[in-house]
Amino acid sequence: MDPSLVAIIGLVAMAAFMVFGMPIAFAMLLAGVLGNAYMLPSGAASHLLATNLWEQFSSYGLSVIPLFVLMGQFAYRAGVTTRLYQAAYTWVGRLPGGLASTTVAACAGFSAICGSNSATTATMGTIALPEMRKFRYDAALSAGAVAVGGTLGVVIPPSVVLIVIAVQTEQSLLRLFLAAVVPGLVLTALLLLTITALCLRNPRLGPAGPATDWGQKFRALSGVVETLLLFGIVIGGLYAGFFTPTEAGAAGAVGALAIGVLRRQLTLRSIAKSLSESLRISAMVVLMIAGAVLFGRFLTVSRMPFELAEWAAALPVAPGWILLVVVLIYLVGGALMDALGFLVVTTPIFFPLALALGFDPVWFTVLLTVVTTMGAITPPVGVNVFIVNGLAPDIPIARIFQGVAYFALAYALCIAAIWFVPQIVLFLPQLLLG
Repeated sequence: MDPSLVAIIGLVAMAAFMVFGMPIAFAMLLAGVLGNAYMLPSGAASHLLATNLWEQFSSYGLSVIPLFVLMGQFAYRAGVTTRLYQAAYTWVGRLPGGLASTTVAACAGFSAICGSNSATTATMGTIALPEMRKFRYDAALSAGAVAVGGTLGVVIPPSVVLIVIAVQTEQSLLRLFLAAVVPGLVLTALLLLTITALCLRNPRLGPAGPATDWGQKFRALSGVVETLLLFGIVIGGLYAGFFTPTEAGAAGAVGALAIGVLRRQLTLRSIAKSLSESLRISAMVVLMIAGAVLFGRFLTVSRMPFELAEWAAALPVAPGWILLVVVLIYLVGGALMDALGFLVVTTPIFFPLALALGFDPVWFTVLLTVVTTMGAITPPVGVNVFIVNGLAPDIPIARIFQGVAYFALAYALCIAAIWFVPQIVLFLPQLLLG
């Protein structure tokens, strides 16, 4: 059988496994094992399986994932999120829809020490939803602000998604982190402008909060110091060459632990809970990477990604049109399955294609991260929407999707800005790293 046809059958089989409820990691592992077993002699297939799994599970580079996750867990239980929310409210609460804007701004701050969209949504939702309910905010707007704000968790570094892609594609983690800073800030600003415009047009959606003087604003900045300190330790230490990525994650986790201990908000029980949650999340991510690598080896043996890249490069159309098709695939794929899972599955297919078409790998990675992140708020899967519904069961799913639809234009403008002005992504890493 033609190797490319075998690869297509493998992709269809993997999709079928997922449709029938198999976890993404196991679906990729099973499809990869079966594909390699068919394509290679039995001895070579079993050796490849054992070697690749051992390489992934013993990889020093993957140790960065549990450490960054642990930093976010410690920061959450140390009360950093509450102080962030209070500081954000002091600064932007006076705007129309001030509490919704506060939620998005606080999500952006927490994203700088968390790296996960679901964790950001769940953490900020527990604080923001009761406050917006108290001030009679429109249910769709309040739920939508929490769900959309949570998506910043995988755009603003340190993002678990960027860490995983850096491992998969052997890119510089620091360069990807720096490249995502400006797009993350642009997306945050567009979300805040959307809330302000909506509430100016219809003040009943979200009333403005009380005015605060400059003295109150500057005093409130003390609630941001801890976040800036942790972000500075991680990104600053990486940039200065003091830390490897793994050491930066460890330094950030120790810093978050120290903050919680000094504030006497971390108990032995909460520390144990942070450790168990970090282990659970990290095990899921690492197993997903192992499955993706094994499935990627199967695709490499079939040569389908390279043939696809050669075919696309030879098409008599501009590379931008081909990239547009890829972006549309990611928009649909991100809506049908978890963003991280879809990126991990498809990176071995489309990353070689992007390189063959001459696109900058850093720019391509950040663009697709932003595009796929929309899937966390897009039906039918929209994981952030279901998290918000779990926090506020009285708000129907349809109302939450209505709320996130308010922000579709903001996302579209951010993607267009990255597409047409690549320096939004490339400026900071080129300035600092050359």
